[in-house]
Amino acid sequence: MTGHRLCDVLWVGATSPCFAISDPDCTLSNLTLRGPIQMMVKKSPNPTDKYVGSRVRMRRLMLGMSQEKLGEKLGLTFQQVQKYEKGTNRIGASRLQHIAQILKVPVSFFFDGAVAKSAEDGSAKPPVADYVSDFLSSSDGLALTRAFTNIKDSRLRRRVVDLVEEIAGEQR
Repeated sequence: MTGHRLCDVLWVGATSPCFAISDPDCTLSNLTLRGPIQMMVKKSPNPTDKYVGSRVRMRRLMLGMSQEKLGEKLGLTFQQVQKYEKGTNRIGASRLQHIAQILKVPVSFFFDGAVAKSAEDGSAKPPVADYVSDFLSSSDGLALTRAFTNIKDSRLRRRVVDLVEEIAGEQR
C-alpha cells in the first residue's frame, strides 16, 4: 500500500474489504476503488441440501445419537454437523456415504421423498409442508411419532388424534 493514502484503497486483493480511513478529509465520495468489487450476498440454503440435512437429523434422532457423537465418528465438530443438518453446508458424496454407514441406512434414505425440479418453471417444491418435516425432525416430533406408532389399537390411535385436535383447537 506504499504510495497510497488509506483513503484511496477500499478493496485490497480480490475479496478483502479494507475500511481503514485515517485521513479526516476522506469521505465516501472521494474514495477510489481498486481491484475487483464483489458483493457479499448471503445465500440461502439450497432446498435439496436442507432436505438431505433434515433427513440426517431425523435419522440421528431416531437412533438417539447426539450431534457430538456423529461429529466424533466423522472427525468433525458438532457445529459442522449442525451446518449439515440445516443445509447451510453441503454434504459431499463421500461424506454422505460415511454418514449413511454410521446411521445404518442406504444413501438413498436421505433423498426419499425429495421432489426433483419441475420441468415447467424450474422450481423445486418440497415433498411435504415445511412444518411437517421440521416437526418430524424435532426430538418432540420424533418421540410423539415413535410413541403413537407403538399404539396397536386403531380406535385408540383415532381417539388420541381427536384429543390432540381438541387441545389444539382450544389454544387458537
